[in-house]
This record gives sequence, structure tokens and C-alpha cells, in this order.
Amino acid sequence: MTSIGIIGSGFGSIAVAVELARSGHTDLRLWERADDIGGVWRDNTYPGAGCDVPSPLYSFSYEPNPRWTRRYALQQEIHDYIRTVADKHGITPRVRFGAEVVAASWNESAATWDVTFTDGTTETVDILISAVGQLSRPVLPTIDGIESFSGTSFHSAQWDHSFDATGKRIAVVGAGASAVQLVPHLARDAAELLVFQRSPNFLMPKPDKPYTSVHKALFKIAPLSQRIERGGIWALMEQFARGLDDESRVGRINKSIALKHLRKQVTDPTLRAKLTPDYPIGCKRVLFSNEFYPALAQDNVEVITRAITRVTPTGVIDADGVEHEVDAIIYATGFDSQDFLESIDITGSGGQKLATQWTDGAHAYLGMYVPHFPNLFVTYGPNTNLGGGSIIFMLEAQARHMRQAIDRLEAGSFRTVEVTEEAEEAYDKELLDKLNHSVWAHCDNWYRHRSGRITSNWPGATLPFAQATKVLEPSAFRWS
Repeated sequence: MTSIGIIGSGFGSIAVAVELARSGHTDLRLWERADDIGGVWRDNTYPGAGCDVPSPLYSFSYEPNPRWTRRYALQQEIHDYIRTVADKHGITPRVRFGAEVVAASWNESAATWDVTFTDGTTETVDILISAVGQLSRPVLPTIDGIESFSGTSFHSAQWDHSFDATGKRIAVVGAGASAVQLVPHLARDAAELLVFQRSPNFLMPKPDKPYTSVHKALFKIAPLSQRIERGGIWALMEQFARGLDDESRVGRINKSIALKHLRKQVTDPTLRAKLTPDYPIGCKRVLFSNEFYPALAQDNVEVITRAITRVTPTGVIDADGVEHEVDAIIYATGFDSQDFLESIDITGSGGQKLATQWTDGAHAYLGMYVPHFPNLFVTYGPNTNLGGGSIIFMLEAQARHMRQAIDRLEAGSFRTVEVTEEAEEAYDKELLDKLNHSVWAHCDNWYRHRSGRITSNWPGATLPFAQATKVLEPSAFRWS
């Protein structure tokens, strides 16, 4: 029986574990560094945290949820959904909590992975699957004096729930996805809110609404109605993704909608100028909100486009030398999107280090398989993130492909499976060509590695990826 170890317990991990469990694989071990499952939906508990993909699509195809309370679910509801799915499919009892993986080494003679944890314990498995994701490690900006601040400060992904914003002077550093969700909540209570924006984002209206009792009854009585809704949303998102190519007509339509949304919600020309992007739409993550712009227009809120050069014990100093005294600093500065597996010491065949192989940016065949690293699979790996669409759709496709690889390994009595260098290089060449003609090639964004390579995103809609991963191509691998 093949033993399979999975690092993490977020959507990617659950997708793979459920796919394998449903196919009869019983020796599944999930390792989670925290004390609960859920990944980013466990960790990000800031006010307003939620998803910008409609809930019917941001869920597993085989586990529709007729109990969603609104079209765009918030954090707690999504976290509850993940736990419900894991419980239903018997995954939760397979999770070892408080188990943070720090190293994994390929044992050539035994054809196994030796996995080491922070407490010094080890486990050995035949197959190692990384499901650490792309957005799991919060990043603070590099600013002089950041440790000297005497007030309250924390990252949005490490929210201090004892913090009360009422009557406080607050600086929010960053104006991206998390800031768009939390700023409206802070603006309601803060005496003064300073939003430090490095660059503005294209913001689209969010067609959100609560599901009524009629909706919920219909979904429960006629499950097909929810699948029809899911299909309609998927088709719409596929069209949205088409707007992420150069000179796309869909992109021009998206830009028109976003700028109209800005004009409608922000009447002050000075503020509107600060919030108008100067790069092609889609080059940075397109955001969705009906509340962010009105919050920024409040009298107690100021958008500052000058960089912070230093943090003092009482506040921050901007690039013009102006000091802003504040009671709290909240860093909405995102995650180490280029981490992938850098935080874990991975050693493959011949002593090859994964970090060395990925010095110029992570890359993998189908985003899942890396030459010189037998029996190592990566879900939500390089170039599998999306500019538009549901990552859950992608994770299911990856899980099905991994299951096929493991099934063939067992059926053929093989001990190892490893993608060939030729297959990975050919795939990567085609992928880079598409990425270099995508909108992401035209500005600085978190999708890029410091080398300039776009490492995060898949170029285009989700259907082509599903088609590319539908059937395992044995010739792309070495089986032994």
C-alpha cells in the first residue's frame, strides 16, 4: 500500500486528500502546523475577510453547499465549509496538528521521502505532496524603525482581535485585496484613518447579495438549480479571464466598467486621480468592492500616495518628511507569493536542492511535477494561480491528475515516478511564451519572481488547464 504525506490542510490539501480517499487510497497523512484545518481561511480573520469569487464556484464540484448565506461568502462561512467537507470525507482524523514540516529528503535506496518536523520527529512516506499554497506566509515591508513603534501594530493575516478601532488614529499600510475588505470596517469607527497606497487598483462592482429562504429551499429541493448557477458563474468568469490578454476586447470592457464604478463612487477629482491606475487592467489583481471607495471618501479617511520611509515610536514618516502620529499601524502588505517551498529544505535525487533548482523562479510540469524530485507532487504550485476564476476548479483538476499518477504507479508495481527534463522544459517554453503575451508582463506585480519570471499565474481561463490535465501522459514521466 502506497503511503502518502500531504503538507497543509487548506483547500489544496483537502482537494487531493478527498480525491485519493474516494479512489481507495487509505494511507493518507496530512501535516498541519496549526491546531485547525483551513489554510488561509483559518488564518485571515480580519474584519470583512471574504472571497471575491462567488460561493457556488468557490466550492468543490462534488460538494455544493445549499446553505451559503450570500453569493460571496465571508471567512467564517468558508472555513466552516472546508471543515465540513473534511469531516464528511473522513479527512480530519488523518490530520496531525502542530506538525510543521521543515525538511524533506529523498532516500534513493528506499525510494521514500524522509520528512522532518520542527520538533525533530520524522516520518517516512512513499509519496510527498506539498499543499502549502502560494499565500501562506505574511510579509511585513522593509521599513526603517518598524520594530520601534510603541503603539499597536500587526499584519492583517495575524489580526489582533483585542484591538478596538474606536476613536483611534490608524495607519493602514497597503491598499490591495485585504485592505479593500478591512478599510471600510475601520473607517466606521476610527477617528482618523490614513491609507498608504503604493499604487491604485482597478476595482469592479461586486454583485453580492444575501441568499433568501426561497433560494435556499430551491437549492435543497432542486440541486440542479445550484449546479446551473455554478455553471453560469463559471462561464462568466471564463470570459473575464479572456480580458487578461494583450489588446483584449473583454479587457477594454472590464476597464470601462471599473472606471465607471470609480467615477460613480468618487466625486472628488483629487481623490479620484489618486485612485486611477496607470497600467493595463489585469496587470495587477482586479478587486471587487462596493464599500471601499465610499470609505475612502469619508472625512476621517485620507489616502496618502507617498511612501513610508521610517516608522517612529509614535507614528510614520513619509517620503516628504511629514510625520503622521498614529495609535496603530496595520500592515495589509500581503504574502511571500514566491515562497512555494522555499521555507522547507527539500532535497531530491543526487542531493539536488529544490531551492537551488528554483533560484530564478519556481517552475514545474503542469505546475505539479519537478525533474530530479521523484514522487514529489505540488498542488497550487508554480503558474497555477488565477487572475480570474476559481482556484478550486484548478485544485480539483490537479488532484485528479495526481490520483492518475499514483494509480499508475501502483498498477504497474513501480516505486517511483518523475517527470522528465524534456517534458518539463517543453511545457515551460510554451507556458512562458503565453505569459510574455499576457497583461501581467506590463507592470510590477506579486506574480513575478525577482528574476522577472512570472511564477504565480496560469495564462488564461481554467478550461484549457482542465483539458491539459484530464489525461495522464505516461511518456512525460520516468517510471521505475
